[in-house]
Amino acid sequence: MPLSFDSESPARRLSGGGTIVRYQTSHDAMGTTFEVVAYGPEREYLAAVINEVFEEIDRLEQRITNYRPDSELSHINRTAARRSVVVEPGLFRLIGDSIRYSSETSGAFDVTIGPLMKTWGFFQQRGRVPDDAEIAQVLKTVGHTHVKLDATARTVSFNVIGVQLDLGGIGKGFAVDRAVEILRSSGVTNALISSGTSSIYALGAPPQAKAWTITLRDPFDAEKGADVIHLKNCSVSTSGNYENFFKLNGKTYSHVMDPATGRPVEGMLSTAVLALETTESEALSTAFYVMGPERASHYVAAHSNLTVICYQPTASANLFKRVVARSNFNDLPPDVAAEIENL
Repeated sequence: MPLSFDSESPARRLSGGGTIVRYQTSHDAMGTTFEVVAYGPEREYLAAVINEVFEEIDRLEQRITNYRPDSELSHINRTAARRSVVVEPGLFRLIGDSIRYSSETSGAFDVTIGPLMKTWGFFQQRGRVPDDAEIAQVLKTVGHTHVKLDATARTVSFNVIGVQLDLGGIGKGFAVDRAVEILRSSGVTNALISSGTSSIYALGAPPQAKAWTITLRDPFDAEKGADVIHLKNCSVSTSGNYENFFKLNGKTYSHVMDPATGRPVEGMLSTAVLALETTESEALSTAFYVMGPERASHYVAAHSNLTVICYQPTASANLFKRVVARSNFNDLPPDVAAEIENL
């Protein structure tokens, strides 16, 4: 998801006589690159706040990754089928949000998709096509209803051996939201925070601009734009078949799995979701990719403050069609912008 934002001189003179500076830096975490562009009166202060942001993202990664055996999530996955596991409050909230999105989307977003991802080789970056019997066996451990939460005791348990939580489809969005919380609490009111190509939050707007301008990529060509959106105090997340895939015998297999079939989704190119929080937009971008335009439109119509763009292939090579759906009811605060240019 290429970004388009102000690239002029890093220092600007404000109408009131003060000077505002632009500070941009990046940090590798969670298997991607987080980037922050921020405006403020002092470069050193912006650098210190953004360093705190990156420290928090690193802390979150150590807690929610399933690539480290000593992470809290790995401990839950090893233990929760045998006994209830007490979970740190922030992680418990994230797991609870994941279960809620899994339930609300009828499993299109599923936090227990990890075993399927492993079976298809996406964790090891060694794509393979499992046979029907192997898929059927793995599907016995997939499903958010296998996860039991006790809010009073703050515990997680599984009712089937082999269940595994996978926060890869929501964790980066959660990290971006935590970054926004830190920036706001530190007095930084104009910043753009991105987690690789999957999620962005637009905090405030650049100086003398009404919103941040972001270009969504053409699903066939990363160098081309498909749509331009304008965001302020709002997020956008995308899921696409170009992000993580493998080819075998002339067929492309996307990393986005349909939990109902145990197979990669077909007939979709990408989705983009605009929402007030990045945790929500990231989870729903995956869910809507699985659901397809019709089911996604029904979901959006029944929920507030959402916009989705679904990109689908056509009979013509390298051409796509888009389906846009917006909530029937919106109560966006006056300082929020979520607009698709020319649509």
